[in-house]
Amino acid sequence: MNIKEYEASLQQPEVPPKLNKPLQALWYAAKDNWNRAHELIQDEVDADSAWVHAYLHRVEGDLFNAKYWYKRANRPTSDETFEQEWKKIASELI
Repeated sequence: MNIKEYEASLQQPEVPPKLNKPLQALWYAAKDNWNRAHELIQDEVDADSAWVHAYLHRVEGDLFNAKYWYKRANRPTSDETFEQEWKKIASELI
């Protein structure tokens, strides 16, 4: 799957099969299902998951928590728009 196919999958009612948890969480976040996205990612410990977790908390408006997760992901705190950051994360994780 490439980024265009991933973005196109947002028109479908179900998350595409075989996506890893970070990409599943981003998919749900793009579908305005923050709770499902957070459920998928909250117990994961890898850097990619931490990056998505940081993004989710930034979207939520919890910048203190977001900064913690950016640090865990070894990423700078983002100042991009949510759309720009979402696409950046998805593009790198695909």
